[in-house]
Amino acid sequence: MPDEGPVVRAPGLSARLKLTLSYAASIMIAGTLLLVVVWVFLLRYVPTSAPATVGGFVPGRDDLIRAFVPAATWALVLLLAFGLLGGWFLAGRMLAPLATITKGTRIVADGSLSHRINLPGRNDEFRELADAFDDMLVRLEAHDAEQRRFAANASHELRTPLAITQALLEAAGNDPDPDPTDLIARLHSVNRRAIDLTQALLLLSRVEQRSFTREDVDLSLLAEESFETLLPLAENRGITVECSGDIAPTKGSHSLLQQMTTNLLHNAIVHNLPERGSVVLNTTATPASVMLTVENTGDVLSPQLLSTLTEPFHRGTARIHGDQVGAGLGLAIVKSIVRAHDGKLTLTPRETGGLRITVELPV
Repeated sequence: MPDEGPVVRAPGLSARLKLTLSYAASIMIAGTLLLVVVWVFLLRYVPTSAPATVGGFVPGRDDLIRAFVPAATWALVLLLAFGLLGGWFLAGRMLAPLATITKGTRIVADGSLSHRINLPGRNDEFRELADAFDDMLVRLEAHDAEQRRFAANASHELRTPLAITQALLEAAGNDPDPDPTDLIARLHSVNRRAIDLTQALLLLSRVEQRSFTREDVDLSLLAEESFETLLPLAENRGITVECSGDIAPTKGSHSLLQQMTTNLLHNAIVHNLPERGSVVLNTTATPASVMLTVENTGDVLSPQLLSTLTEPFHRGTARIHGDQVGAGLGLAIVKSIVRAHDGKLTLTPRETGGLRITVELPV
């Protein structure tokens, strides 16, 4: 959808002026009602002309009206002036926080996501609005920083296969007796890595947009399928894999949740002990949620390293070399899939080394 720019509106009365007129109108209505009460309950019972008495002059209704109307008129004029001046002052005090919020939104609109309103004072509707706006800015700033890091890392990762391909071709061109079989094998490996990385980026983009259809899914069946798929890899690495658990029904994308389960199991197999490692894959269900737990042996993980494992292009304690090289997006994709399914991802280091990852999804 094209950017239509700012909305052009016809000029109108300000909120301060509207509130001022409302205050003045309320005071005038109250004063008028008071005068009506005086007439209904007092003046109407006074005779039009009172009889003369020996003691002196007794005013009648007409006399009282002639004396009362000018005074009442001046009282209404003073009430109107007081309502306008007082209303203007009170409306200005009341709308001052709104002006601060508006100024802050314009600063943010110019690109300063680090700006915060930090509206002082006790809690009220304006303070709640300002605090909610500040919380939104915190999330937007974090998301923007994450996107910037992701773009920088993605450009670097995509440039690496191209640079390797260029280096291989230049080396082959300078070699008087090149070996085409070795060159083809290396180019094939580099090309496979570039394709895997591109597919992972496309999958991550699809997950972030939540462009998928929800259907009934059983996590226990997905775990069994991933177990059967990656069992040969585990056997080649000498790693024991156990898969068990209860039926765990949920709603979501079958393909994305399958990718999530496969990524978790693959990550547990690859980042494991060099000998006699183990992986435990388990599913559980409660009335409110279902859980998938993947636990593996491995190196002892520090809290600093644990907090970065779900960042894109992070590959654990070291880069993995060999036939199972990853794009560094496995756990980042898992995190995005869990978030897209309104779930919770928990990473817990094991005291003896390794990692326990728990995915909790709503039923």
